[in-house]
Amino acid sequence: MKSTERRTYPAAAAGDLTARSATLTVWRGWAAAALGGLVIASYGITAARAQAPTNEALAEVNGEAITAKELQTKLGGKLSQLEEQIYALKRAELDALIAQHLLAQEAARRGIPVAVLMDAEVTAKVTLVTEQEIDEYYNTNKARMRGDEAAARAQIRTRLQQQKLNARQEAFLASLRSNGKIVDRLEPPLAARVDVAVAGAPVRGAPDARVTVVEFSDFECPFCKRANGTMASLLEKYSGKIKLVYRDFPLENIHPLARRAAEAARCARDGGKFWEYHDVLFAQSPKLAPEDLQRYAVQVGLDAKKFDACLTSGAQSAGVQSDIDEGQRLGITATPVFFINGRSVRGAQPAETFARVIDDELARTSRVAAKTQ
Repeated sequence: MKSTERRTYPAAAAGDLTARSATLTVWRGWAAAALGGLVIASYGITAARAQAPTNEALAEVNGEAITAKELQTKLGGKLSQLEEQIYALKRAELDALIAQHLLAQEAARRGIPVAVLMDAEVTAKVTLVTEQEIDEYYNTNKARMRGDEAAARAQIRTRLQQQKLNARQEAFLASLRSNGKIVDRLEPPLAARVDVAVAGAPVRGAPDARVTVVEFSDFECPFCKRANGTMASLLEKYSGKIKLVYRDFPLENIHPLARRAAEAARCARDGGKFWEYHDVLFAQSPKLAPEDLQRYAVQVGLDAKKFDACLTSGAQSAGVQSDIDEGQRLGITATPVFFINGRSVRGAQPAETFARVIDDELARTSRVAAKTQ
């Protein structure tokens, strides 16, 4: 693999909205209408995907046939990613339409406009951001702040207020959904799955969970650091239902400290402190110099001498390389990359993106379990 191919994926940042416009966003719909043409045009692709490829000859070269199955094999991964994107568009648009109908019905039941309903159930029930909350956020993220403190605090206030509004909107819609009768017939596409080796890798979460999330990551990658917080929230949300398996994929060409950090985490694992050390590495990244790695070992309660002996011996290098080799076999060129029951999700995506796939997998495994009973 060429080193220039291994780059990080930047995740798109969501713009801040005012409290009022954010409230109205829910009932006006979250998906852009301009995407409708793409969604409509996708139906033929999805229908074709549902049928298994055959040995029908699509072309012949001097009497030698090129079959549909051969073409499918070549394009399988690319088609699967496209179909997942198409499904995500449909899913978002359908969820927005469901929300609009629920809100309109509830407003009609109360005899008030939807805007008044949203003001009463969302805006009026959201508390204002306090100076203490701003202080806590600012102090935690001070190293990443740009510009003067006053401007940063104003941005923090807007962001935190938006988060409160979003949380209240989601809770209100969840209550309407739970009290309503919703029949959702949109099925996810046939998912392309790959076998990902997990034997011997560290696991966080329920060992017998129905959904396994395998993460290929880099301790020096800023997007991996962001994704680490997302994974923590998902493990809490789906407690007992998912487990996280960690694999190393240090991008040495752009992150010179990442491989050593990966080896250090494995030394921490030998001392029974992998996840504690893993969390500190991401929290402190990109501060991963040799003296930092030693300090973090003491911080999580490892034996400093044993840790140092392990790290300087190079004993963990082969294990890291094994993970890199597996990642390259799977076609990974950037971090982070996740495999949810074998389904690929690339980049530091929002929690909602992971949740959709996890929910699909939980529903699928439930259907499979029901059929076997």
